Amino acid sequence: MSNKAKQSQKLLLFRLFGSRLFGLGTLKIREILPFQRLTKLPHSHHAVIGTATFRGSAVPVIDMSAAVGYPALSKEEQAKASIIVTDIQRQEIGFLVRSVQQIIETDWKSVMPPPKALGTNAFITGLLDVEGDIIQLLDVELLLAKVYPESLDAGEVVLSDVQSETLRSLNILLVDDSQVARKQLSDVLDSKDITYHVTTNGDDALQVLLSQHERGTPIDILVSDIEMPGLDGYELTFNVRDNNALKQPYIILHTSLNSEMSLSYANQVGANEALTKFDAEELMEAMLRGAEQAS
Repeated sequence: MSNKAKQSQKLLLFRLFGSRLFGLGTLKIREILPFQRLTKLPHSHHAVIGTATFRGSAVPVIDMSAAVGYPALSKEEQAKASIIVTDIQRQEIGFLVRSVQQIIETDWKSVMPPPKALGTNAFITGLLDVEGDIIQLLDVELLLAKVYPESLDAGEVVLSDVQSETLRSLNILLVDDSQVARKQLSDVLDSKDITYHVTTNGDDALQVLLSQHERGTPIDILVSDIEMPGLDGYELTFNVRDNNALKQPYIILHTSLNSEMSLSYANQVGANEALTKFDAEELMEAMLRGAEQAS
């Protein structure tokens, strides 16, 4: 495969409880702060321990240990902890972690999907073996959905009868390794009685694209996450664009990163559009633009 589709991924490694290491993509991270005095938030989720001041703004801080089911950090432990300020899903969120370790460089091809035995409530999107240590990549979208259940509400999208029928006539494929993101995508289409295929990773998505093409019902619109174990969204897009035998779908790459770099790279590998999660109206407008091209 051409190097054009490959983009290295830097991960920040940290600890929450015991010796286990967790990882978070650095593109999500704005800054790492030492623990500071927090302002309490009344009537908030038990894992939300207050707000920190970051560049003049109040940022909610979540005790990540408590949020994923480990014991909450004690006052003494908090004093030695760090706050990772992230930019995810169009909002700044701080995560309190026991200790920050190091930054490593890898690529999504090296990330293994989590075992299915972990179930649907595991906050893990992938596993990475680094010199014998198994790094667990956290599903921050699921974490935020547990802390802020209202974030799952995709909101009402108004479509005309013609627009709805147009999308119903298309073959649509959704790809995302996050169960929360898949639910958000599915809920939007289900609310309009629009049928679709859905997969959890790029490898399976490529097989669906190939099999649908062979059946004479090619995929018209592909909506894919960018950061996924195995074949990530960039490589999936490049593979599709590099296959001249496939009828080319309209490709919308979808990411929780508010990163111009990620969105720019999506266009470079052949995506028609790149969106930041999650705005249902923006997504439907992009799909309608894809429908115009498919017609």
